[in-house]
Amino acid sequence: MSDQLLFNLGVILVFAGFLIAFVAVILMFFSTTRGKGKVKGGGAVIIGPFPIIFGTDRESLKILLLLSIALIVLMLIVTVIFHFVLK
Repeated sequence: MSDQLLFNLGVILVFAGFLIAFVAVILMFFSTTRGKGKVKGGGAVIIGPFPIIFGTDRESLKILLLLSIALIVLMLIVTVIFHFVLK
């Protein structure tokens, strides 16, 4: 892959992340103005193979934990595949 293609892909992914976050905030705002809604959520910061997970309730934490484990496993699989393919 060329350097320019990887750079463009990275920029597109960053903008897509900001767009998704912006849309989520707008949707959350509209859902709370209609009635009394409960907001539940959380986040995960993955530094290497170690996830740091935070959330508002146990259900959100369980879902984030499963998703972060799946992401770490996927990251390890892709790393091993690239290591053997590019060797």
